[in-house]
Amino acid sequence: MNYVENIKEGVKSIVSNKLRTTLTAMIIAIGITSLVSILTAIDGIQSSIDSSFSQLGSNTFYISDKRVDRSTKQGVSEKKYPPIVYIQAKKFISEYDADGICSVNSTVTWNAEVKRNSKITNPNIPIKCGDINYLAVEGYNLDQGRNFSGFEQQNGANVALIGTEIVDALYISNENPLNTTISLLGNKFKVIGVLEKQGNSGGNSSADRAIIVPMETGRKIAQGRSLSYNIGVAVKDPTKIDVTIGEATGLMKAIRKDLPGSDNSFDIRKRQSLAEKLEEITGYLRLGGFTIGFITLIGASIGLMNIMLVSVTERTREIGVRKALGATPRNIRQQFLLEALVITQLGGVTGILLGIVIGNVISTFLNPGTFVIPWLWIVCGFGIGVVVGLLSGYLPAHKASKLDPIESLRFE
Repeated sequence: MNYVENIKEGVKSIVSNKLRTTLTAMIIAIGITSLVSILTAIDGIQSSIDSSFSQLGSNTFYISDKRVDRSTKQGVSEKKYPPIVYIQAKKFISEYDADGICSVNSTVTWNAEVKRNSKITNPNIPIKCGDINYLAVEGYNLDQGRNFSGFEQQNGANVALIGTEIVDALYISNENPLNTTISLLGNKFKVIGVLEKQGNSGGNSSADRAIIVPMETGRKIAQGRSLSYNIGVAVKDPTKIDVTIGEATGLMKAIRKDLPGSDNSFDIRKRQSLAEKLEEITGYLRLGGFTIGFITLIGASIGLMNIMLVSVTERTREIGVRKALGATPRNIRQQFLLEALVITQLGGVTGILLGIVIGNVISTFLNPGTFVIPWLWIVCGFGIGVVVGLLSGYLPAHKASKLDPIESLRFE
């Protein structure tokens, strides 16, 4: 009996026992479904997290003044580096040509007092200044109003964006703050926008009580004080952030005229700590989901093995007839292994489809708008189906191949 005929016999046996095949395949399908659905849901949640933190600046890095290392040994003087000046920051932005958005910003003061008519805030309001890309780089959204215009930025107009805590402190309920006037640092400013509430997400809660003015305006109201400038770069593809940081480091060293091989005269850091922690948590969830699904599959493989053993007992006379007609033990093993593989793959395909649907329903329920096709888990599902089929089908197949043909023909 050749291999093709053996396959035909295996398929014929599966088709002739539809109910048993369906029930057995469903056992495998439930196991694969539990595995794929859990992991698909976790992937969907991770995708949503990546998207959210991309908006909150998880794909952002910053160039700032070098922090002085005060942990030097006795007798060794601290090495001080000159601060980043405005012209260097502007030159970096004009020459930076990687795929991203650049912004320069600074803090005029951390403890301003803001007034409007008879109302006044606590003297702890940070006044920040930035260019027109500042909001995009920081991941800030506007709840009302608009961003600075290029004209306002270039000419240092007295316009401001305010946080929600400023609105609560200076305005009565339901009062529209747009186009009103506030006073700070001895200057009057027109409110052109209100920042969306940040809360504690991404560590940007200070934006709720901050006031942002155009960069040229901030430099003007700093009253001759030297500001500390930060350069922010938002990378469009987070997977390329390390490469982009390397390119930015080389450009900034050239602008700052740092000698080759010397330490950087500036700090460069990326904002990813919170996103990385959440990714670590989802990694643990993924491991837990895989463990649960794997345990379920072990139960399914035991059930499949039991049904195949019962099938061997039921078909003892058939095995005896096939052996009497010349079938070798290898042919018998191939037939039963083939049946086990086909059944597991039927269950595997069903389980993968159900798992994708259920997993995406769960992730969409938690965060609408996400749909994930887990190609990795699809491949794993097929692979696991083959392994389960081979492991659970080998013992019954081996048992069938060892049956004595004479005793099998006498079996009732």
